Amino acid sequence: CAMAEAPPVKRKREDEDGDGNGGAAAAPFPLAELRLRRVLRESARDKAVFLHGEVTGPSGEGTDALVILEKTPFQEEKLLDLLKKHTKLELRMHNDIYKTYHLYPPPELSEIKTTVVYPATEKHLQKYLRQEVHLICETWEDYKNITLPYIQSQSFSIQWVYNILEKKAEADRIIHENPDPCDGFVLVPDFKWNQNQLDDLYLIALVHRREVKSLRDLTAEHLPLLRNILREGKEAIMKRFGVPGSQLRIYLHYHPSYYHLHVHFTALGYDAPGISVERAHLLTDVIDNLVLDSMYYQKRALTFALQADKELFKRFQEVRQFPGTF
Repeated sequence: CAMAEAPPVKRKREDEDGDGNGGAAAAPFPLAELRLRRVLRESARDKAVFLHGEVTGPSGEGTDALVILEKTPFQEEKLLDLLKKHTKLELRMHNDIYKTYHLYPPPELSEIKTTVVYPATEKHLQKYLRQEVHLICETWEDYKNITLPYIQSQSFSIQWVYNILEKKAEADRIIHENPDPCDGFVLVPDFKWNQNQLDDLYLIALVHRREVKSLRDLTAEHLPLLRNILREGKEAIMKRFGVPGSQLRIYLHYHPSYYHLHVHFTALGYDAPGISVERAHLLTDVIDNLVLDSMYYQKRALTFALQADKELFKRFQEVRQFPGTF
């Protein structure tokens, strides 16, 4: 295929610092010195909390930071230690044969995954702020006139994607690569997965082609690429982790959180973020739709959820004039 020279595409990701340093070593984040400004959001289901903090530098000037604290899943091989080495077992409720305790594990079994974005921009903070959500029905005309100009105007960098594809960063994390520049991809673990257990298995396939931003760009021309991702991704996960394709959920997001085409691979039993019907599109369905009609995703309307504070929502609101008529 003819590879277009990609302009600097823009996107967002909470797990990278966005400086494009290719994974160079950095000084530890001064977590103990963080001044808590506010709790942006709390998720009881995901056992996570999203914090807006501030770090004061040597000059006395404060710099915003985003800190995400997540309780990690239980690891089967450590359960016995958890039961035997707990520091305290406190009875909270007793009713007949039912008892509820609070168990306090030792520090080495109390791991909390901590994700830091520092310095954090207002866009990073807004992404995690609890917001009212609306469903948007986007036609192809809407995409061309509203969504695409919005994508092209965004300031988030996807240099971290290019660093992975060029092996300037995370090369040791690559699970599988098809190096074909047109129909190839790289498969890497997502940062949401610590790789200590398979229950929350989560990997991402990043395509080598830089001009394909999202589902909206796909045509029958991309079928070889999508079929490679489906087949080789399942084979690589089976070989490395022993999880068969029948126990994988393989899908694309629309809208994605960054605009470089990528495919999600998650354990079928894992209630992963973003698997709701208004966002996730199964890769097998996408392939079938493109077989039926090469221009399927340039013809049909796509429905997705948007937070009320998002710039894209405001653009739809301006064009359609009346709130709630989306």
